[in-house]
This record gives sequence, C-alpha cells and structure tokens, in this order.
Amino acid sequence: MKKTLIASALLGLFASQTAIAADDTAELRKVIEQQQQVLKDLEKRLEETEKRVEQTADAAEANADAKSATTIGGYGELHYNNMDDEKEIDFHRFVLFFGHEFTKKTRFFSELELEHSLSGEGKKGEVELEQAYIEHDFSDALTAKAGLFLLPVGILNETHEPNTFYGVERNPVEKDILPTTWWEGGLALNIKAAPGLAFDAAVTSGLKVKDDYKVRGGRQKVSEANADALAYTGRVKYTGIAGLELAATAQYQSDLTQGKDGVDEASATLLEAHGIYTIGGFTVRALYAQWNIDGVEAELLGRDSQKGWYIEPSYRFNNEFGIFARYNEWDNEAGNSDDTTKKVTSVGINYWLHENVVFKADYEKQSGKLDADGFNLGVGYQF
Repeated sequence: MKKTLIASALLGLFASQTAIAADDTAELRKVIEQQQQVLKDLEKRLEETEKRVEQTADAAEANADAKSATTIGGYGELHYNNMDDEKEIDFHRFVLFFGHEFTKKTRFFSELELEHSLSGEGKKGEVELEQAYIEHDFSDALTAKAGLFLLPVGILNETHEPNTFYGVERNPVEKDILPTTWWEGGLALNIKAAPGLAFDAAVTSGLKVKDDYKVRGGRQKVSEANADALAYTGRVKYTGIAGLELAATAQYQSDLTQGKDGVDEASATLLEAHGIYTIGGFTVRALYAQWNIDGVEAELLGRDSQKGWYIEPSYRFNNEFGIFARYNEWDNEAGNSDDTTKKVTSVGINYWLHENVVFKADYEKQSGKLDADGFNLGVGYQF
C-alpha cells in the first residue's frame, strides 16, 4: 500500500514538473521568437540606413566632381596717378575668369573684364570679353584652341595679372607697339617640339587701323570684326635652361585697312623678340618690337615704321619685397625724319602682402616727345 502511495506521489510530482517545464519551454520559445523578430527588424532598418548612406555618398561625390570641374577666378587693380598737374584715381580693371574641364583633354576658359568701373553711354569704361575658347589636347605634344584668345606675343599679353609684373601701369612699349592687351578670334596650335622648346601658330581676325594708322587703335576686339584680311601669327619659345625664357614672334596681315574704300591696301609685318633671365632674386627683362607697314597713307604719316624696346632689371629680396628700374623707348612715327621718340624711365617697389596680393609704388620720368614726371601708386590682386 505504501509503495503504491509513494509511486503515485512520484508520478504526480513528475507530471507537475513536466507541465512546468513545458510551460517554461513554451515561454522561452515565445521570447526567442520575439527576439528573432526584433533582430529581423533591426537588420532591415540597418540595410535601409546603409542604402541611404551610400546614396548620399554617391550624390556628394558626384557633386564634388561637378564642382571641381568648374573654376572661378579673377584679378583687379586700383591705380593712383600723379603726373605733374594731372592727378587721377581709377579702378582700372575688374576681371572674372570662368573655366570648365569637360574631360582631362578638353576644357573651356573665359575672361570677362570691366574697365574703369562704369560702362555705358557717356561713361569712360567698357565691358569686354577678352577670352572665350575651347582647348583640346590631341597629345602630350599637341594642343589646339578655337574661339577668342590672347595672341602669343610679348611678355605681358598672355600673363598680365598685377602681381606678376613690376610697376603700377603696364609698360608703354608693349601697350603702344604690340599692342597689349591684344586678343583675336580664330584657331591656334601649340606644339611642344622638345623639352623646353615650343612653337605656336594662329590664324585669326586682324587689326583694322583708323586713318591715323596707330596699331593700338586698330584692335577690333572681335566685335563684328571685319575679316577681309586675316592675320597669321607664329612664335617660337625656348625655356630649356632654368631661369631663362627666349621667344620671338612674327605676324603678317595682308591689309591693315581691311579693304576700306578709297584707301590703298597696307600689308603689315610685326616682329617681336624678348628675353627673361632670373638667377637668385635678380631678374632682367628685355623686349624689342617693330611694325613694318607697306602703305602710301601710312608712309605719309611716318607710321610705316613703328618700333620700341625696353629693359627692366629687378631684384626680389624675399617673398614680400622687390625693387625694379625700367627704361622704355618707342616711336609710333619712326618712318618720318622728325624726332618723335618717346622715353620713360621708371623706378619703384612692389610689396606682396600675399603671393596674390601686391601693393606698388613707382616714380616715372618722361622725356623725348613726352615731358612730365610724377609717381604712381597701386594695389592689385588675383585669385
């Protein structure tokens, strides 16, 4: 009897424990299923977050690429001129650059300039498009461009930002003889023939001189420019020795009058050569340029020959200070028998607050056909 009771008690206890274990197992299974569902939800949200992060990164990268392909820059300069009784302050130039790289080989560049602060009817300034061209590298040795661009001539014509040269004003020889700044529309090639040796060739619109045959006044600036007589320009440049640049340019135009009625044709040839040599802080620049114009009217005015030269030694003490002296001599009426030579001697100092920000001061003595002296102050920048 006792054994039966004990067995019954044990069976009941086992049954109750089994029931409890079954309940615990069911509860545990339920908890595990809930946790698995939570994990699944977390994985789903994590995947969605990662996808959004990737999309944002892709968009940011694409935007960064787009920004890096387009560039904006510019330069400007304010001048104060005090020459005898003539005193003037002028924001001479405000220039903006816009460029875009379509591919590693194809790019666009432009330069928009406002001269003398204001433009429009009755104002002294002008708004000018000085450059706007497409450039393409056919190879490491051959580059071509088409559009509106600066001609490959002289020292300042292609590089004339104020922090790159001495003196408040650009030198008068390149201004009146070449004439800087000089741009035309057309096609150009640059050939890198060997290390340090390059050739440039261009076919462009040309000058159209007025009745006075002054070459600077003949710039048409590619504004509905008459193109009866195109201009052909070639340059050779050597930079194979450290600190040395030697270059020579020739241009030919069959008629500077562009077929003007009642005027004889006036073919013209420009020859220019320059050298720049830098050793340590010392630099010397020298340039010679000459126009030969074959025309009756030009000969009568003495402007069948127009020529000039200058030499400019300078010394840069450090990144901040530099001094210079320059002698300029030129004559736009060199074909006559009169003494019409103009001469200007300048000395001055540049102070670079930053490599792209410069303050300038110079003293200027004019002689020959000119007769004045005074000083100039300026500030310029580029970015």
